[in-house]
Amino acid sequence: MIQPNTITNLHQISDSEAESLCIRLRSRLLDVTSRNGGHLASNLGAVELTVALHRVFDTGEDRLVFDVGHQCYTHKLLTGRNAQMDTMRTLGGISGYPKPQESPCDAFIAGHASNSVSVALGMARARTLAGAHYHVIALLGDGALTGGLSYEGLSDAGESGEPLLVILNDNGMSITKSVGGVAQHLAHQRLKPQYLRFKKGYRKAMSVIPGGEHIYHVTHQIKRAIKETLLPCSMFEDMGFTYLGPVDGHDVKGLTHLLTFAREIETPVLLHIRTTKGKGYPPAERDPDAFHGVSRFCIQTGEALIPHQKSFSDVFGEALCGAAETDRRICAVTAAMQDGTGLTEFSRRFPKRFFDVGIAEGHGTAMSAGMAKQGMLPVFAVYSTFLQRGYDMLIHDVGILGLHVVFGVDRAGLVGADGETHHGLFDVAYLSTVPGMTVFAPASFAELRTMLHYALFNCSGPVAVRYPRGGEGEYHGDNGAENTSIIRSGKGITLVTHGILINEVLKVTEQLAAAGMDPEVIKLNKICPLDAGPVCKSVKKTGKLLVAEECCEMGGIGQQLAAQLSLHGIAPSAVYLANTGRGYVTHGTVAELRRLCGLDADSLLKRAWEVLGHG
Repeated sequence: MIQPNTITNLHQISDSEAESLCIRLRSRLLDVTSRNGGHLASNLGAVELTVALHRVFDTGEDRLVFDVGHQCYTHKLLTGRNAQMDTMRTLGGISGYPKPQESPCDAFIAGHASNSVSVALGMARARTLAGAHYHVIALLGDGALTGGLSYEGLSDAGESGEPLLVILNDNGMSITKSVGGVAQHLAHQRLKPQYLRFKKGYRKAMSVIPGGEHIYHVTHQIKRAIKETLLPCSMFEDMGFTYLGPVDGHDVKGLTHLLTFAREIETPVLLHIRTTKGKGYPPAERDPDAFHGVSRFCIQTGEALIPHQKSFSDVFGEALCGAAETDRRICAVTAAMQDGTGLTEFSRRFPKRFFDVGIAEGHGTAMSAGMAKQGMLPVFAVYSTFLQRGYDMLIHDVGILGLHVVFGVDRAGLVGADGETHHGLFDVAYLSTVPGMTVFAPASFAELRTMLHYALFNCSGPVAVRYPRGGEGEYHGDNGAENTSIIRSGKGITLVTHGILINEVLKVTEQLAAAGMDPEVIKLNKICPLDAGPVCKSVKKTGKLLVAEECCEMGGIGQQLAAQLSLHGIAPSAVYLANTGRGYVTHGTVAELRRLCGLDADSLLKRAWEVLGHG
């Protein structure tokens, strides 16, 4: 078992001790993720880099900004959280992402991609303005470079001249073109300590001797011309960075020396390292995609301990494939989430109509608008939390022209262990603000199939079909052809919900009915535009209303219904709006989080009794 390491004692360890530490860290990572699940392959690939960073920098004072944060587990182990790792991703335990509330060593929150350079540059500028002297490092993977925000940050950072280190962890995508043995040899020579010391000394000497600046400029231009011909670094240097690399990201000794050199350069530096995802664990090395995000698994075999169960994502992919068989206009778009959104089979069967745009949800939305404008029928399958990044394009590129783009909004509602940065709690509010938008909320696999077909072939303008992570509950009905469904008629209290939460509401209904309370249950199938008529009619009859929904309070359906009741002059004697509130929801299982938010059957039953005046 690895012992908790502090940053200070890592500064004193030898190279051999650092290599031994990396072995123990990998063992601990496997132990934790095999029991708790989490992001494994990316963490295994960043062990040596993280150890080297902690040998050179003090993240209690220096600012290490992770991009996405999938590779932060080793950092957590090295900053006093080893004992807490057994609680990672569990309710009340530590997060699977960087979180400043946990430790001063976590410089910034992470969970979405491509923002690290922008955040780091902001910190560097704040440091300069405050006259402070800490170092700022941005650590991003090559996948983050598929997001345009990375280039906005890189462009500004390079031009700024601020001392800043950007580490590009190239673990799969070919960032640079191979130009043969000569380039590899020159790259190796440029990273030798004696060359780096000479380069630093030469620059310093030229700055003080008469005519030195002119000599340095001429030799620098000659060297640059040769280098641009032979070495793959011109893009970053054109932005204003001192480029170092590419280098072996699993050589902890070499990385330590190189980071020490980079720390002393008082201009923007980009260090390009190459790593292997899943390093040190053969199953993850063979199939890094499968071991990117894992549930509990057997370390010896790599096999999942929890068998895969059919999910809404699976059903969405199957239904879309069926529709694409009959309509050649249908295209599928994803933002680096082919498997997660159920599109793997679509990509195999219809490769010419499948487009993975990378971590670029804004681009994916705008591109879909362009396809729709020219007569295609694009379906953008995207997690709710990531579609937030395309909100401007929803309004400007899709909404204004009323283009028929269908959004498969996956992971709507509470998602569980990934926590605040990944819950899909805001799409109900932001989708409802887009003029002309239609939003469906299936509660079963059958309804998802029905609603997707309707969205494709019976709607115009932008359409979203929002569905949760995981599988369906006990409700297997199909009311997808109706805007609103009266699931149970009654006179005692009106219970309103949408989506998967119908399962909790039906449990409440059974207990209320058994107690003679005669509840009426209304399920909203189309939540935008909202047909409030049936609810208004019901509340006029019952005089009492409870709305339950797995989304944030502001802009939720409950508030919209309350407003409609007021506009129609209907004043119920008691109303309760159950939702996830105005704050952010932590990590835990979905069942635990529903209890925390008061959305489980027991909590809703208690609220129903209060509305009925028996609380």
